[in-house]
Amino acid sequence: MTQFMDVHHGMAGITAEQLMHAHQADLAIEKQEGVHFEKAWADPASGTVYCLSQAPSAEAVQRIHERAGHKADEIHPVPLSV
Repeated sequence: MTQFMDVHHGMAGITAEQLMHAHQADLAIEKQEGVHFEKAWADPASGTVYCLSQAPSAEAVQRIHERAGHKADEIHPVPLSV
């Protein structure tokens, strides 16, 4: 499976509790698309949220995010890491 980093904009002021709730919503249904969300980060000041996942495709990642109620604005494959 490929790793993906997705980006959500427009979440200014997001709290740690809200980030955890959104991440849990993804985890609750991720198996429906064969996705595994590994971690999420947020910058409340800019309203940017980042999610790292392993998935069969970017489309599978987006489908889970859409069902969980927070469509990603960008999804990038991450083919190399150290």
